[in-house]
Amino acid sequence: MTTWIPDLTGKTALITGANSGIGLHTARHLAAHGAHVLLGSRNAERGQRAVARILGESPSAKVDLVLLDLADLGGVRERAAELLAAHEGIDLLVNNAGEKFVSKRRLTKDGFEAQFGTNHLGHFALTGLLLPALLRRPGARVVSVTSIAHRLFGFDFADPQQTDYNSSRAYSRSKLANLLFALELDRRLAGHEAISVAAHPGFAMDTTGNAVLDVLTKPLIQDMAAGALPSLYAATVPSVRGGQLYGPGNLVRSKGSPRLERPSARARDLDSARRLWTLSEELTGVGYRFTAA
Repeated sequence: MTTWIPDLTGKTALITGANSGIGLHTARHLAAHGAHVLLGSRNAERGQRAVARILGESPSAKVDLVLLDLADLGGVRERAAELLAAHEGIDLLVNNAGEKFVSKRRLTKDGFEAQFGTNHLGHFALTGLLLPALLRRPGARVVSVTSIAHRLFGFDFADPQQTDYNSSRAYSRSKLANLLFALELDRRLAGHEAISVAAHPGFAMDTTGNAVLDVLTKPLIQDMAAGALPSLYAATVPSVRGGQLYGPGNLVRSKGSPRLERPSARARDLDSARRLWTLSEELTGVGYRFTAA
């Protein structure tokens, strides 16, 4: 099913939120194909279990745990500095971690609404801080994991912190922010060999928790292992181009083999992308330097 993944020996890949779900399956395949996987996890115990699982499946794999909490920008800065010191370059950054459908509004350590702060701002800061390491590697990629939910709501620049809180709306807007960022980053990488692409998993879950519902939803829902395939395709296939979005290939984009798809009109809006970039720089204090250090 993943015969299209090339040999990744000599490549270094950082995956955020890689201790479970789609992130873990992404890490498993990258490690099995030779990449040195930096497994990002905010929980040490769960991260260690994930590393052990990968090594149990691929004993010769090279996997290191990176404790990384995207809801803490101070911690993101510290970890990025450590990664820059430890690695000459990074070939692949998969921005996968995220909060999903947080029932009640809560804040990150820095005071941002949790889904926007973690899903977008944490990854915006991490990517910017690691950009020098990415630019040192020819053909480096940044893969941002968005969601089919990015199509549901426009981004609210009047209330980016979602004080008028609705869980699903806040999640949708954070995933739109992921895609606006991915496309704008690729535009700003023009003239460099590095590219920025995006992927979404469709409707991915291992079980609904209800046996009858599992059967009824089977035509639309795929498991987490299949949900990781668009991320893996975007991350590894040589024909992928910057600014592209990959998702499952069935008619409603909920399951199936990876396929190129067109982002929503909201995600393609240049003014929104630039406004979000400026806002993100202001909120995180991270500015992007598009020169290899």
